[in-house]
Amino acid sequence: MLYGPKAANFFKPTRRKRRRPDMKLPVSFLCVAAAAALSFSAHAQSVKPDTAKGAATFGQVCVACHAADGNSVMPENPMLAQQHPEYLVKQLQEFKSGKRANPIMQGMVAALSDDDMRNIAWWLADQKAREGFATDKDLVRLGERIYRGGIADRQIAACAGCHSPTGAGIPSQYPRLKGQHAGYTAAQLKAFRDGTRANHIQMKGVAAKMNDREIQAVSDYIAGLR
Repeated sequence: MLYGPKAANFFKPTRRKRRRPDMKLPVSFLCVAAAAALSFSAHAQSVKPDTAKGAATFGQVCVACHAADGNSVMPENPMLAQQHPEYLVKQLQEFKSGKRANPIMQGMVAALSDDDMRNIAWWLADQKAREGFATDKDLVRLGERIYRGGIADRQIAACAGCHSPTGAGIPSQYPRLKGQHAGYTAAQLKAFRDGTRANHIQMKGVAAKMNDREIQAVSDYIAGLR
């Protein structure tokens, strides 16, 4: 038997060391939540556009200005057939938000949802673009030099660097230009130059250094690209 202080110490309950709260649970929870959000986003992006609905919406909203197949016959309205769908969606969204200023287009797209825009864009991408043509032999030579080589002494980059030598563009990054109406292209370059179109910083910088003749020349050359 033990008596005295040693006995007291013997029967004294052992104090357990308090455990710190497990901080892994919140971190794990956040990781799961983030993974779920990414999964949902990926699923949303993988949903295939409904081109039949796109055709129907286009026929209700866009056909008067851009023609039944997206090949506009009016030089002030762009040819949309066979355009990269990601580019079209971006432009439609920026018309709606006002980032790309155009009162007519802003009104036309005001009621379109993101799904409507995607459906229209992917339907247009499936439509065959009509070939365009240049009209001024003297201007087109200057336009070709600018499009393919830029203007070195004013640090104007070659258009082909972003839009490709054939004007095919780069999906998700730069629009298809080949065959586009010269009048529309010239109007957009002037809008970039004077700041009325401000939704692309790089194009603002390029157009700011070009004069009217150079803009007309490169626009005419683009219209005849094959």
